[in-house]
Amino acid sequence: MARQITLDNIEHLAIGSSFLGTGGGGDPYLGSIMCREAIARHGPVPILSVDDIKDEDNVFIAAALGAPTVMIEKLFSIEDQHRAVEALERYLGREATAVISAEIGGCNSMMPVAYAAMRGLPIIDGDGMGRAFPALQMTSFNIEGIACAPLTIADEHGNSALFQTTTGLKAEELSRPVATAMGASVCMSCYAMTGAEARRATVAKTLTGAIQIGEAIANSGSANHPLERLVTVLRTHEYYSDAAVLFKGKITGLERDTTRGWVFGNCTISEMNGPSKAELKFQNENLLVTVDGELRCIVPDLVTIVDAETAQAIPTERLAFGQRVAVVGCSAPPILTTPRALDVVGPKCFGLKEAYAPIATLIEDLA
Repeated sequence: MARQITLDNIEHLAIGSSFLGTGGGGDPYLGSIMCREAIARHGPVPILSVDDIKDEDNVFIAAALGAPTVMIEKLFSIEDQHRAVEALERYLGREATAVISAEIGGCNSMMPVAYAAMRGLPIIDGDGMGRAFPALQMTSFNIEGIACAPLTIADEHGNSALFQTTTGLKAEELSRPVATAMGASVCMSCYAMTGAEARRATVAKTLTGAIQIGEAIANSGSANHPLERLVTVLRTHEYYSDAAVLFKGKITGLERDTTRGWVFGNCTISEMNGPSKAELKFQNENLLVTVDGELRCIVPDLVTIVDAETAQAIPTERLAFGQRVAVVGCSAPPILTTPRALDVVGPKCFGLKEAYAPIATLIEDLA
């Protein structure tokens, strides 16, 4: 298991976190470039196990907030991220001793690594989602009672803002419009935690898990198909073990709308040599997939569209007509599927009419 993030495994992290990002979190390729530069300049980033976090540690989030379609053209910098973290450190009167990802998805798994490298800090082997979600309150930190605010955001023009709110939902409601006014893509820091709080509320082992997933997908020396390698490695993980390829085909329908700081849309995938169709809905991240009208996987379980040949995840902003793809689903971390968690990250939180059903019960005929 990896003990540090280096130039040798940063690509594996990018590939694996893109899968876990379920289509959202921002394009990891752009983040990996930032990470390579930061690690080359400042050295490898130590990975800190959740079990090794000290009570007195100060854990700070480094993350992006905004619409993935905007992030393609409006790039981030470590300086923007530092402005957000530094503003929160200054307000709280304490400095970070460790960095953590808000979500193990896309660019939001890469920015914390680059920032940790620049600060010379360890990064925690975990995050607040075990996947990616589109809203600030949708975290294990919030579910476990950690305050989202104070929260800071910063843009590339030197602007920054600090929010003090009573709930994570209110932090989302107030900061999202300001982030949109800043160009719908900003850097952020929130959920500042003590070490004791981070140990209790973190979804552990997702950073090293993402690296393992990326290694399996990229293993060109294996005779097995990348999709087979992907499902196999998922089934060995303690969270993502209920996993299957849910559908294969080509994209024949696609709708996207960037509004209110998110990307909403639908994707239709048609069977190559048959009448079957898969329908997906997304809000930054993929939310559910049905095959011929039958539910196959729904949030908070993970739904990811991958290239049919390489098994590399395709972010929602990179989906295009005619792409040959496969839809892969897997189970979510248990902390996200409790009744209390479903009130925060379940289907109804996205306006879906379908009720949550564990993927294990939906793929029995695909095992």
